[in-house]
This record gives sequence, C-alpha cells and structure tokens, in this order.
Amino acid sequence: MAGLGKKVLIVYAHQEPKSFNGSLKDVAVAELGRQGCSITVSDLYAMDFEPRATRNDITGTLSNPETFSYGVEVYEAYKKAALSSDIVQEQKKVQEADLVIFQFPLYWFSVPAVLKGWMDRVLCQGFAFDLPGFYDDGFLKGKSAILSLTTGGTAEMYSKTGVSGDFRYFLWPLQYILEKSETVKYENKLSPLNPPWRQPPSVSGGFFTATVALQYPDQPSVVIARKTSL
Repeated sequence: MAGLGKKVLIVYAHQEPKSFNGSLKDVAVAELGRQGCSITVSDLYAMDFEPRATRNDITGTLSNPETFSYGVEVYEAYKKAALSSDIVQEQKKVQEADLVIFQFPLYWFSVPAVLKGWMDRVLCQGFAFDLPGFYDDGFLKGKSAILSLTTGGTAEMYSKTGVSGDFRYFLWPLQYILEKSETVKYENKLSPLNPPWRQPPSVSGGFFTATVALQYPDQPSVVIARKTSL
C-alpha cells in the first residue's frame, strides 16, 4: 500500500460532523486507513480548542513580567518546557506526523478563527522555526502538508475577473505560512483549484466540486473525494 506506515494528522475545523468538510475528513480517514496509514484527527471545535494567544499559554515564570510579549515569552517557555498542555499535545502530533492535512471552510478568504489560533499557538518559534532556522532550514523540514478547503461561491467568483478575485492570490499568505512558519514540504493540492491553475474548476448546482488528492512524493496521487454540496 502507498501509505503503509505513514502517520497523518488531520487538523479539522468545522462545527458540524454532517457538513461537507466533515464528509471530506471522514473519507480521508477511511481512504488513508485503507492505504495503511496511521491517522490522528484534531477536531478543533469538538476539542473546544483555545484559539486565543494569551499569558495562559506559559505555565512557568515570565521572562519579563512588566511588559508582556507573546512571541518572546512563548519562545522562552518552549525552551524551558513550560508551554500549556494543549499546545504541547498538538506539537507532539505535528512532530510525529509525516503528513498534515488542514480541513476547513473558507472564512473571509482565510481559515476559521479556531484554526488560525491553532497555527498561532502550536507553530511557535523554537518548535516550528527559529531565527535563523526557517524555510529550507525549518525544524519540521521533510514533512508534507495539504490544504483541503471548501467555499460557498461559484467558480466564476474566484476567477481572475470574478468578484472574489483569483483563488491563488488570496490563498498565497496561507501557503507562505506553511513554508515559513510550519516549514513543511507543501504539497500544492487545493480544492477546487489544483495549480498551475490551467484547468477550470468543475461546478455543480452553483457550488464547487471539490477534489482532494493525497499524494506522497514517491507515490501516485489518489483522489479520495468528490462532493458537490457544502
């Protein structure tokens, strides 16, 4: 099997298990399991994951109690093993994974707040990157990541002349985060557009037909889901 022995983490951000996103997550779990992968799901809403980056993320003494700087304090806390348990647990999942899949609906051209909070808190300096120590020298180098996302708009809305703008441009900051902060090898498989964006997306009933493909570098891609409703 293509994925035999591979470890996969799905970071899932949707409130409703019966949603399109929930279906994509379930199909990914089933297909990857069939391929012999070991799958872990972080269901952020079900976990009631804390999206806010606060002093509570540091369990030890602050390095500067007078003026709080989240980035500085988290960096120091990571080095002292003094981060909150929820962050440590998610970092362990990322560290063990060969592939990380982010499954989410598009909210205001970005990720839902709970997923943004996961990125802010989990992919901290010291764990995912350092200065220097990012891009090709990132600490999670060699891992793969997939963005699997849904939208509520038509294909025309996300074209170069569409009201929402070109899909590839407003997703660029998120891809940049994966390269810089998470420092993974980014498998550029997006739903519904699959770069180099030469192929028009399918549309059914006014919504995108999402195609999610999972692929390891040395294996053929496997289409795991085609859905036409949100």
